[in-house]
Amino acid sequence: MKIKVDDLTSPEIQSLLAEHLRFMYEITPPESVHALDLNELQQPDITFWSAWDDDGDLMGCGALKALGSAEGEIKSMNTVSRHRRKGIARKILEHIIHEARNRGYERLFLETGSEPEFAPARQLYATLGFIVCPPFADYTDDPLSTYMTLEL
Repeated sequence: MKIKVDDLTSPEIQSLLAEHLRFMYEITPPESVHALDLNELQQPDITFWSAWDDDGDLMGCGALKALGSAEGEIKSMNTVSRHRRKGIARKILEHIIHEARNRGYERLFLETGSEPEFAPARQLYATLGFIVCPPFADYTDDPLSTYMTLEL
């Protein structure tokens, strides 16, 4: 698997992101959806990565949003459905954590759903050391959100 910085122009990544947003809006009320769309992911404070297999098949993606000079937020973690349960998300997340450390970040944050559909994501984050925390940045208390942090 090759993880690379992505410019978000390929049809494969655009399709995965559109599918992700559709799923979010199917299971979560709009006011509790915090997934970013394509334009929001192209902001200068966000670095977006995609993971590809040796045959050029998209496997997953993830992003890191700068929150000042010492903190970052994990965004847009997603795995192509046919590649789930293969450890792709873990590898992307480990890559993002490594990049955050290289940038000198002291802490990472993330927001994920609290619904049962998000249990695998919460479990993955916990296995890599993330712990539940209060809302951060511009987030507010939301029973449909789980906020997590990792001290680097």
